[in-house]
Amino acid sequence: MNPTVAHFQKQSENPQDNHVNAHPHHILGHVIACDGARATISATTEKGDDTLARLWSIGRLISIEVGTRRIVALVYAMKTPSAQWQRETSNILNIEVELAGEIRDQTDGKPSFSAGITSYPHIGASAHQIRNTDLAAIYDTGQNDTAVIGHLTQDETIDASIHLPSLIDRHFAIVGTTGVGKSTAVSLLLGKAIKAMPELRIMILDPHNEFAAAFPQKSMVIDTDTLELPFWLFRLEEFTEVVFRGRPQVPEETDILRKLIAEAKRMFAGNTAEASTIRRLPDRSSITADTPVPYRLNDLIALIDDQIGRLEGRAEKPHLRTLKNRIVSLVNDPRFRFMFHSNTINDTLVETMAHLFRIPDQGRPITTFQLAGIPSEVVDSVASVLCRMAFEIAMWGNQSIRMLVVCEEAHRYVPADRSLGFVPTRQAIARIAKEGRKYGVSLGVITQRPGELDPTILSQCSTVFAMRLANEHDQEIIRSAIADSSTSTTSFLSAIGNGEAIAFGEAVAVPMRMRFQRLLQDELPRAETNRLAAVSPTDPMDMLRNIAARMRSVSQSDMPTTGSGDFLPQAGDSFAVEPSDKPLVPAQITNTTGMAHGALARTNASAPAPQHKTAEPSLAELLRTDTRRENSLRSRLLRKSTDASLKRQV
Repeated sequence: MNPTVAHFQKQSENPQDNHVNAHPHHILGHVIACDGARATISATTEKGDDTLARLWSIGRLISIEVGTRRIVALVYAMKTPSAQWQRETSNILNIEVELAGEIRDQTDGKPSFSAGITSYPHIGASAHQIRNTDLAAIYDTGQNDTAVIGHLTQDETIDASIHLPSLIDRHFAIVGTTGVGKSTAVSLLLGKAIKAMPELRIMILDPHNEFAAAFPQKSMVIDTDTLELPFWLFRLEEFTEVVFRGRPQVPEETDILRKLIAEAKRMFAGNTAEASTIRRLPDRSSITADTPVPYRLNDLIALIDDQIGRLEGRAEKPHLRTLKNRIVSLVNDPRFRFMFHSNTINDTLVETMAHLFRIPDQGRPITTFQLAGIPSEVVDSVASVLCRMAFEIAMWGNQSIRMLVVCEEAHRYVPADRSLGFVPTRQAIARIAKEGRKYGVSLGVITQRPGELDPTILSQCSTVFAMRLANEHDQEIIRSAIADSSTSTTSFLSAIGNGEAIAFGEAVAVPMRMRFQRLLQDELPRAETNRLAAVSPTDPMDMLRNIAARMRSVSQSDMPTTGSGDFLPQAGDSFAVEPSDKPLVPAQITNTTGMAHGALARTNASAPAPQHKTAEPSLAELLRTDTRRENSLRSRLLRKSTDASLKRQV
């Protein structure tokens, strides 16, 4: 009987003594070919016995004895020369392996692994199952600040460890098809990072609203109800993306905004006593549309109306009116209340940065931005603002703030096709990927389609966890993006199990096939369902009202409980303004007047002075009223024109 088979059977009889590794003198086969990078090993099974064949497996490491050294090789293909399996006779197996490095014993007897090979296997060199101690030495990073994130697929008794500073400081990526456990892996890695680096701040762009459940005690959740991102923080490109709702922009209207937003910001800087940080600017003329300085929408609207009222520039008037209507529509849309949440405009830049990026963290260093409820046409703008601010905080903070930006579904923000996506978002994320390391801001990329992700972004990630990928193009992207990967290492990416990954890069010693740790049930990421779950299933109408409220971005308490025709009262129903032909003039602007206070008013010299104070209508209400008047006037003119045309025909 083959001595290796006899030894394996002896091990099987003694389960407590069983190990993945056999003693080096128990031979699995012999080298019959070697070309310097790969080798072929021949093994012979006993008649009718497949025990030896079961010792070989794709993706496993074996060792080849060469003098005092042991060459480490990875099995990537197996076959029989006859392409058949004979039960009545012995079978010959040809195993293809890739040479990965060598192990030598140090003076103290501990094994040491190196990626280079000094002595290649000779023909006839014996191959063995790799020793347990050798396997541990291969994946030992040799550094402190490591974290155990799972175990090796080949041997569950050996921990899979990563070097956390290399993982965080030099960017990382997790790729894999839907359902393989990417979100769970992200939660595990972020939990390890926060525990080892308490000074780290993490910002998660969460399009599926699932990471809040993974960090209930460590994260602050910002959703559509709690997000406050003032419109004046948006740069011109970001704001115009919102104004045009993701559609192609009109250059004439963009030029108008560029000029008038800058002017509105200068008006705020010149008239607001509270704007102390703005007053420190050497010259207010240096304020542009991109300067993060507050301004009032009523000032912007007044400037647009002023341009409309001028005799010159008649060609611009249609663009001015259209632009004004776009802004009116934007303010009226409840989905954009996160931009226009305040009735008064103040310089809250410092407070906004502290709130969004957890400075100080107050025991919650993670900010989870739930983007599912944000209008899809402006998600890119919001992501652009957040990523840009993260980089600028780290850059101007002189590395005093360490920050990690995690982009779930990253191919949506930085697609491989440069004609797609939003340019400012691409630029903000690319800047973090290329320059972030110098300033202490890092990037974590998660995607199910690496083939649709900008290869420049992926190439900047020094550590990659490749989970199961079925698409051949996606697999090819991983092979090309990882410097030390090879065809044999990534050839089985389409077949690895859920929760399993092949880790490459600087955070691991060598490419490592591993399985992530299991998280506790209350640490697993999952989509937020608590809002609808709180509704009693015995009252379907309450459930439907709750759904309708979420669709319309209003609170359920505002929804009617009767069976009336409309679920939601129409905006403006609580007030009425009689039509007037009096000219529009800018209203008196005070230091405390915000973007939602009276920007426009109609003058009436004969009107008596008010005897008591009444609540000012909001800017949105006045703009809606003004729009209705304009539409009514157009309708009357159209009817008069039609009547005149009919009379001429008669």
